[in-house]
Amino acid sequence: MAQQVFPGRFTTENTEDIVVFIIGMRFNNRLAVNRWFPVFSAMPGMIKELYTHKEELGFLSMESYFGLRTTTMIQYWRSTDDLLAYARNDKHLTAWKKFNQNARNNDAVGIYHETFQVQPGQYESVYVNMPFYGLGKTLEHQPIGSAKSSARQRLKTQ
Repeated sequence: MAQQVFPGRFTTENTEDIVVFIIGMRFNNRLAVNRWFPVFSAMPGMIKELYTHKEELGFLSMESYFGLRTTTMIQYWRSTDDLLAYARNDKHLTAWKKFNQNARNNDAVGIYHETFQVQPGQYESVYVNMPFYGLGKTLEHQPIGSAKSSARQRLKTQ
């Protein structure tokens, strides 16, 4: 299904706190499928849960990337409290325990995550001839006018 492309330049309003959570895995030994696949297959159930219960969990949106060795998922959350609460919920904890059992002492696969708390006015975005994407899927998507034509203006710096 083709996504609607918005011609021109767009940005998002940066008046809200957001949390950017980057999580992924690296195939250290791509041939050891039996060792990395259980780690890889733990994520889809959690992603389904996030999209099914977005509002109550504080999950905003995500983008995924699959490379030859590394997968990366960029998630956007309403707050750090929401992200940490999700990390402690029963369904996630069960999946996380299984995930850790499969990943621990398993050098065929590496896992990582990074969390960034971003305050209003401390982020900006530009989308040119793009469908809704990244922050543009989660925050107000608006055309770039003369008042926000530069990164400095969008970041509200002097």
